[in-house]
Amino acid sequence: MMPNEATKTRKHETAFVRRSVQIGFRAFVLSWLVLAGLVGSAFAQATHLLVITGVPGDEEYTAKFAKWATTFIDAAKKNENVPEANITYLSGPKATREGVTKAFGDVAARVKTNDAVIVLLIGHGSFNGSDAAFNLPGPDLTVAEWARLLAKFPAQRVAFINTSSSSGAFLPAVAAPGRVVVTATKTGGERNETEFPEFFVAAFADPAADRDRNGHVSILEAFDYAKNKVVQAFQQRGSLLTEHATLDDGGEGRLAATMYLGIGRTEAAVDTSDPEMKALVDQRTAIEQKIDGLKLRKPSMDAAEYETQMESLLTELALKTKAIRDKQAAKKDQR
Repeated sequence: MMPNEATKTRKHETAFVRRSVQIGFRAFVLSWLVLAGLVGSAFAQATHLLVITGVPGDEEYTAKFAKWATTFIDAAKKNENVPEANITYLSGPKATREGVTKAFGDVAARVKTNDAVIVLLIGHGSFNGSDAAFNLPGPDLTVAEWARLLAKFPAQRVAFINTSSSSGAFLPAVAAPGRVVVTATKTGGERNETEFPEFFVAAFADPAADRDRNGHVSILEAFDYAKNKVVQAFQQRGSLLTEHATLDDGGEGRLAATMYLGIGRTEAAVDTSDPEMKALVDQRTAIEQKIDGLKLRKPSMDAAEYETQMESLLTELALKTKAIRDKQAAKKDQR
């Protein structure tokens, strides 16, 4: 082998090794974050839930809708540590056009940049061939009006979940970049009462839905869980599938996998009354905001530069979170 060729070979080998080390380190950091329960919670300081049950029609659906809404809210509070103050539940006479509009305004007034907002609709839907509706007591909101209400959260991560029949007709109007939209049906023409909501809310209390075993059930995991359960239910009855759940991820393809109902129990006990702890938490918040900003800039960035910056930020996040937990553990040992 000629000297120049040997030099080139060594350079290629060095580059290969360096790249392999980088890939391995990145995998290590990401694995650490997943195991620590940071993926998802890292991108949202607080989660705000708005749960709305529409007109039930009879006692059977009154009980069903209430049960499903309660199941969802209980999972958010018990498993994901969402505070009562961040949960708005509208049903019966409160779930009117005016009540829903006011609730959106109230939530919009208290959310912060980087918070998450999850809207869940449980009820009956309708479609007349051109216009879709989620049935509320009195006049319904138009699909365009729902879209304007969702637009009140331009700086937040938003998931809009309509589990009613004919909900697929909402998709064209409410889908938007940086927003997760879940509908129980693919089109407005799927008018049968849906089974999707029962399984969707159940997912957040079923460990089997947590496929990556990180201690949280994401919107994507709940969607896949419910969609599969619906298919199984129809197959067991030998019936033709009349609902096809759909998820739109705002063009990102990853947002639904990183959205959770809350931050989980692991991060619930941070005491920010301690100035040193508050400083650490504020520093971590700043890192999380940088990560969020970097994700938004990804389409206009060089792929290698994006990976390098994301690797650096994830490492900072991991180290800062470890410092917070170490301080928590030390304070606990002193008691």
